[in-house]
Amino acid sequence: MKNKYRILVTNDDGYEAKGLLCLVEALKELDDVKVTVVAPANEKSACGHSLTLVRPLRFVSVDDDFYKLDDGTPSDCVYLSLSTMFEDKRPDLLISGINRGSNMGEDITYSGTAAGAMEGVLHDVPSIAISQVMDFTNPDGDFTLAQKTIKELVLKIKKGTIPHPHREFLNVNIPADVDEAKMLVTYAGYRFYANDAHVHRNPRGEEHYWLGLHPLDFSPREGNIGISDYEAIKAGNISITPIQLDLSAYKSMKRLQDWID
Repeated sequence: MKNKYRILVTNDDGYEAKGLLCLVEALKELDDVKVTVVAPANEKSACGHSLTLVRPLRFVSVDDDFYKLDDGTPSDCVYLSLSTMFEDKRPDLLISGINRGSNMGEDITYSGTAAGAMEGVLHDVPSIAISQVMDFTNPDGDFTLAQKTIKELVLKIKKGTIPHPHREFLNVNIPADVDEAKMLVTYAGYRFYANDAHVHRNPRGEEHYWLGLHPLDFSPREGNIGISDYEAIKAGNISITPIQLDLSAYKSMKRLQDWID
């Protein structure tokens, strides 16, 4: 009997998130695919590449091949599932998403969605992070194009391998309110940030703060290096960015050594 193509799925919006359920629905439409879901029990947006080291973690079965990890992060979900559910053979592919909202530019460093894919490639599992850019006046979102895109990517990967080096993953962003779009290979854009926090007071007068959301504001990076993820999305295209885990600033090494000497 032919072995099925095994896909591990996680996210950072939690096990009940619409994007996750749409992803699973799309993958199960493919032939000869076995999908295993291990997702956080609670929303873990912007948790980054964090592991839980100060308390125990517990898998809770939700359905067949579908688990939530009690108060775990996306990285926890991947780490523990690879250690316990895939001891005999690694999954063929890991997909993290479909995230509710974009993950472009330096936002990738905050992203729990991207972190799930990071953890996958650390363990030699080809990985994809996929995010749906949102018009938050429609809070439910439409994941139809994201579903179509991930199925196309999985079918291409099943025919061979992802054409990028060791410890790199694909970061995919899907434009909002678009039925059809071209896939463009992009670089991570230069994101502008500000300090935005909102103070509230409870009935006892104690102050509490909510961190604010920043509008999507980017600029191209210097040099003729192609198109950024944001530019692709703004033009109504699908952005696919190869992301490497090596954060070394190689161009600065000699200058830094000269400065030290």
